Amino acid sequence: MRIATVVGARPQFIKAMPVSTALRKNHEEILIHTGQHYGQEMSQIFFDELNLPKPDYALGLGGGHPGVQVGAMIMKLVEIFEAKKPDLVLVYGDTHSTLAGAVAAAKTDLPLAHVEAGLRSFRPAMQEEKNRVVTDHLSQILFCPTQTAVKNLKQESITSGIHLVGDVMVDALLDFLPAAEKHAKILAKLKMNPKEYLLATVHRAENADHPDIMKNLLKSFSNLPYPVIFPVHPRTQKELEKNHITFAPNIVRIEPVGYFDMLVLEKNAKLILTDSGGVQKEAYLLHTPCITLREETEWVETVQSGCNILAGANPKKIATAAKKLLANQKLNFNRNLFGPPNAAQKIAAVLSKPLRD
Repeated sequence: MRIATVVGARPQFIKAMPVSTALRKNHEEILIHTGQHYGQEMSQIFFDELNLPKPDYALGLGGGHPGVQVGAMIMKLVEIFEAKKPDLVLVYGDTHSTLAGAVAAAKTDLPLAHVEAGLRSFRPAMQEEKNRVVTDHLSQILFCPTQTAVKNLKQESITSGIHLVGDVMVDALLDFLPAAEKHAKILAKLKMNPKEYLLATVHRAENADHPDIMKNLLKSFSNLPYPVIFPVHPRTQKELEKNHITFAPNIVRIEPVGYFDMLVLEKNAKLILTDSGGVQKEAYLLHTPCITLREETEWVETVQSGCNILAGANPKKIATAAKKLLANQKLNFNRNLFGPPNAAQKIAAVLSKPLRD
């Protein structure tokens, strides 16, 4: 069967690798890279490290207003779908590329499958939440990573086509962590020892696009009792420069890093502070405590476990959470929240059956 896979952002490259490997054993895959994330650090290094197949189509549609970007993606994807006539469209996560793939599939009357269906932060103003909800309601096949995601879909009256498969990022992490630990030199480069630094990432619009919030976050980082390694996302970098925001001496500002370096940084950090959903999840899988720099999360299981604390951009909450997590040596990382490492195989098996039928 011919399956069109739409990706465009760093987390999607990671999720797509194990699924693409499983699908290509029995199916033809057309890989379409929208270009939402682009450049060496944000895109190409992931294709190189993960040995992802070269995209059949590279649309180069990064940057610009989200509405214009999504519109341009939809137009290009419709052209490709009409020319290549895939049997099914496969999308991942909650990015603008996800939404564009979903709408283009609907407008060309193609079945749609969504990996990471059912996630909800219950914050309607959040762009990612809008993308998730629309994509789920346009999908015929919904691959859920957790039982919570299944429950969320049923509460929205989505009851058919749901498959609880676990999380493909578990597959990717277990596949690539040994290579990352063998080849990544990031700790030596930064002259850091394991468990003697903290790791921070900030990229979401509700944080990065607001100077006062960024100042609060950087102030919070400056008061923490360890060096803070801060790979700066291009979006965040642009706002920091525009508003002339400076860094305290304990904040180690670096360029974005590849998947291997990021895994090593996450595993060896004493604590992670992030507004990224994927990093929250990887922190749990790598047994690293996490503070989420948001008021809510779609990965509620990590918060319920006590290994992840929601703090928003409030310096007092961040300080309290850091003190609690740094002092607690008995966090419970033992529960298998995201399923065994075979989600990609389950997805490939499910996709094969409805296509034949």
